[in-house]
Amino acid sequence: MIAGEHVYEDREFLGSGHLACQGCGAAFAMRHVLHVMGEDTIVVIAASCWSIIAGPFPYSALKVPILHTAFATAGAAASGVRASLDVQGRYDTKVLAWAGDGGTFDIGLQSLSGAAERNDDFLYVCYDNEAYMNTGIQRSSSTPQLAWTTTTPTGTPKATPKKNIVQILAAHKTPYVATANVAYPWDLMGKVRKAISCKGTKFLHILAPCPTGWKIPSETSIEVARLATETNVFPLYEVVNGEDYHITVEPKKKTGRRLPSHAGRFAHLGDKDIDFIQRRTDYEWRRLLNKSMMEPFAG
Repeated sequence: MIAGEHVYEDREFLGSGHLACQGCGAAFAMRHVLHVMGEDTIVVIAASCWSIIAGPFPYSALKVPILHTAFATAGAAASGVRASLDVQGRYDTKVLAWAGDGGTFDIGLQSLSGAAERNDDFLYVCYDNEAYMNTGIQRSSSTPQLAWTTTTPTGTPKATPKKNIVQILAAHKTPYVATANVAYPWDLMGKVRKAISCKGTKFLHILAPCPTGWKIPSETSIEVARLATETNVFPLYEVVNGEDYHITVEPKKKTGRRLPSHAGRFAHLGDKDIDFIQRRTDYEWRRLLNKSMMEPFAG
């Protein structure tokens, strides 16, 4: 697959036979990230869908070393791997921490925050499918407001807004933080290149649809992911040193009302609910625009 300067030939580190569901955004995300990071990478995988997708020991669908770790410890384990490599003088070997939204927004936030405060040198990727999909589609703090999950059924949808994990990491003054979307692979891979060129803790938040949990046909996974960015529900931007904001993909300014109509987890919403989501989306987009127009702190 070729697009401009980007060539996939001979840089495929996700093999066939992996155990992801059809249309799984998490599989797309791993493929794109490893395409950039290359074979000299150690992947630390927190308990998540990817604990299954990679395959059972001693087999693996990934062509790089993997360390499986506990739900809460992606940040701490990646810090330990980095320290071990540095002791050996293997400074060029890259460390990739990989976790879902449950293992990042919720259970793993403490160890991630500690690593970011220490500015340990690795890339942390959260593939965000907006619920605990591997264990039964339970809500996480990444689940959108008013969405259906098995623990927020139709009569009591999730009442609170989605946690803004990018703002939390930016508040640590982390060298590089960005959002990405599997529907925009060249933007995603460009951000991985920027991240690994920086020294210190880097964080990439990737929207990765789960057809089962989102109640969408598997063949529409990329279409729905793209719609999330086109409607400003999931804007694509980066933050450098916690100060300098850049929007990297200009949305097509489609109305956010279209997104609920494309995902069954919002099928229970009425017009009043959808209007609320639209107003919240517009407000958050204006806040992001204001930040992108500010001059970064010069020091």
